[in-house]
Amino acid sequence: MSAACTIPFEIAPFRLSGAVYGVLLNHSSALAELGPKAAQPPYNAAPRAPVLYIKPRNTLTVSGSAVEIPAGVTELEVGACLGLVIGRPACNVSTMEALDYVAGYLIVNDVSIPHDTFYRPSIRLKACDGFCPLGPTVVARGVVADPDAMTIRTYVDGVLVQAARTAELVRSTASLLADVTEFMTLAPGDVLAVGVARPCPRVRAGQSVNIVVDGLGTLSNRFVAAP
Repeated sequence: MSAACTIPFEIAPFRLSGAVYGVLLNHSSALAELGPKAAQPPYNAAPRAPVLYIKPRNTLTVSGSAVEIPAGVTELEVGACLGLVIGRPACNVSTMEALDYVAGYLIVNDVSIPHDTFYRPSIRLKACDGFCPLGPTVVARGVVADPDAMTIRTYVDGVLVQAARTAELVRSTASLLADVTEFMTLAPGDVLAVGVARPCPRVRAGQSVNIVVDGLGTLSNRFVAAP
């Protein structure tokens, strides 16, 4: 059994529920990359509501762990983004009150096998063991002045390869949380990853990734070939 399947959900000082939700096309760079394809089948238009997917429990791992690159795959995409940790049941909340339901923030690395389509991406491309490092800690909501004014920097082997801003989200953190809870309830300890900038950096076996967010720390993982 992979180590990713056996980790506790303790991300000090909080216990996560194990439910992590990602959002497709919620960063302006992701929509820009899709370009004219957004108006063509199967999309037909830019999304009018959040496009959610799930990173299941087997994907969850922590800072400092090794992420295995599956056999037959040469490289993986690194999806650095901000994660909202839910503090109390959130159902049909308003944008004005949405952040009151957030306990804190952490860094999410939404790892994926490279793929060309955002339309119903295959679960096998996004849900391998260890494909969702989280951490390094949960920083309390009150410590973060503005979640929509954060810069997420990704370093591969010490070299800066991407700098993304939460100010460039299609839906702000509060608007996204309000829109998601309009049709589903988020429970304490759930994590909502607010959206990944594109294009995603790629890594190979033997490389290390540090994702740095001022005030949230550094999420560090190395990538290794599957035995």
